Amino acid sequence: MGNSSSIKHSSEGGRLKHSKRKHNQLGVTCSAGYDHDYHEGIKSVRADNHVCDFSPYSDLCICVVTWNMNGQVSYEDLEEMVAGNNRKFDLLVIGLQEVPRKNISRLLQTALLDSHIFLGKATMQSIHLYIFGPKGSDFFLREMKIDKVSVGGCGGLIGRKKGAVGIRINYKGIPMVFISCHLSAHAHNVGKRNSEYKSVSESLFSKNLNPYASPPKIIVWLGDLNYRIQGIETDSVRKLINKDLHGLLTSNDQLLQEAERGEIFEGYHEGTITFKPTYKYDVGSSNYDTSYKVRVPSWTDRILFKTEEGIDEFHATLHSYESMDEIHSSDHKPVKAHICLKLNKPNPS
Repeated sequence: MGNSSSIKHSSEGGRLKHSKRKHNQLGVTCSAGYDHDYHEGIKSVRADNHVCDFSPYSDLCICVVTWNMNGQVSYEDLEEMVAGNNRKFDLLVIGLQEVPRKNISRLLQTALLDSHIFLGKATMQSIHLYIFGPKGSDFFLREMKIDKVSVGGCGGLIGRKKGAVGIRINYKGIPMVFISCHLSAHAHNVGKRNSEYKSVSESLFSKNLNPYASPPKIIVWLGDLNYRIQGIETDSVRKLINKDLHGLLTSNDQLLQEAERGEIFEGYHEGTITFKPTYKYDVGSSNYDTSYKVRVPSWTDRILFKTEEGIDEFHATLHSYESMDEIHSSDHKPVKAHICLKLNKPNPS
């Protein structure tokens, strides 16, 4: 397919740099043809924790949230998740999994009534994806397409299908793709999750693909990817967490391990994980699972992103990557990221 750019980690704050490499472009992810000789795994990007300072005419700031709701609904928690944000951003992207059979769209719109308008959604049973923007932002929306991919199974409960939903939009002239997914559970199903990721990558938005369409400038995967911490007993994991040493557990994280092997998420970045594992909690608390299963705490809930050509190499910045520990109505904690982009300006003629 010719050359396309991916991004390498820079040690300077949360800034990203580009490097040229060749890879196959398939579906929306531009990553389904794996080059194992080149692959370096998911690149960790340190969040700079600063409020974005780009000029309004040249930047795009996106707040991304993912949450497995565990079939429960609490308006107070939804309101806290989406409204408790003091940062400026252009788009609010919300991916939900195990969504109960309630009008979640209406609840979200109520929570955001004073500040945002609803732009679009994609749903497949219990997997949802919503996009909101500031009032008047619909003026900047040029295109919106939705798609969904089922990878079979129902997670043991009727209506809890595994797979992904996606929204492709052109906002302020910038084509973007957002994907909310829910992959198969259980620690031993690593290969199954890898296969599901590849299936979604190859299938989503592949029907009637326009070869002349501009590729997305940014692709964001969010959701309950269900990769676990392995190779260490749950008691040892919990002791490290209690000592605030959970950063040592990332070497046991299946998602990072499989990416390092070249199986998944080629060319993607993720914020450096500084928050505690987001699963599995006793519902209504911040205590890890005390049921007879005593699950190993794991970072099942993740946000990963990939930028393509057209992003200034010094101006793709991750401002935050964090969990929301104050939300208790599910056995998962929501995860939130704040990503800001500044586009290259065309050279004057």
